[in-house]
Order: sequence, then C-alpha cells, then structure tokens
Amino acid sequence: MKDESKQRTHYNSGLPTEPLRGYCRAVQVGDRLFISGTTALNEKGVVVGGDSVYRQTRAVIENIREVVKAAGFSMSDIVRTRLFVVRMSEWKEYARAHREVFDSIRPASSIVEVSRLMDPRFLIEMEAEAIRGCEQVAEEEVSFTYE
Repeated sequence: MKDESKQRTHYNSGLPTEPLRGYCRAVQVGDRLFISGTTALNEKGVVVGGDSVYRQTRAVIENIREVVKAAGFSMSDIVRTRLFVVRMSEWKEYARAHREVFDSIRPASSIVEVSRLMDPRFLIEMEAEAIRGCEQVAEEEVSFTYE
C-alpha cells in the first residue's frame, strides 16, 4: 500500500528549459511544495521587467504565484524563499518587491549574489517552499537576541 503523503506530483510550466534540463517547475510531496528557481520569463519566452531589478522581482513572484495556485496552495503557505541576484548593490529593490508581497507572510528568506544566471538578461532567480495550511500565524512573534 502506497503512502499518499509521500507521492510526488510534478508541475510543469511548459517552458522549454524544463524538459531540456530534466526538471519541473515544482514538486509536491504531500502538503509540501518545492518550487524550482524561477525567473521573470513569461509563457512567450519574454523576460518581463527589462533591466529593472524591482520589476523583474515582481514578475518572478507572479510566476511563483501561478504555480502555487496551480498546486492548490496559497501564497500565505510559503515558508521559505531564496533569492539569487546578480546586482547585490540594488538589494533594496529586490527587498522592496519581496516585502510588498511577503511582509504579512514573513517566510524565512536568503538573498545570495551570484556572478550570473542562465540568461544574461535575468537579474534574479527565486526558489520557494510552501506547506499547505500553515497560513495561520501565531498572535505573538518570538523575538530573541544573538549572544
């Protein structure tokens, strides 16, 4: 008997890079969704946002929103994001776009500068992880200080 909590479901966006590289946009296992590195590429193969860090980041988040929705999850289920960026000097613009969507969700997050991404027009690639049903936030946040 199969354990349904361990079954894999693959989500494909239809972009040509997925079969070319042997991956999918996202993998769902039970109540967890793992979203691959996502760029500002739209369904027509156009990089949305041009040379704007902010606009590309918003486009990336909208692409992530599409796969989250397709998998039956909510943006508030996202518990982790990882941003790979080529212009750390503009980190406030990446952060502004991220904050506009995730400020009330507050996922764990990393931002890492890389020398380049797969296409030189890409300014950001973002991964995300979600756990279905975890949108409930405790009434109190726990604060601590580093020793």
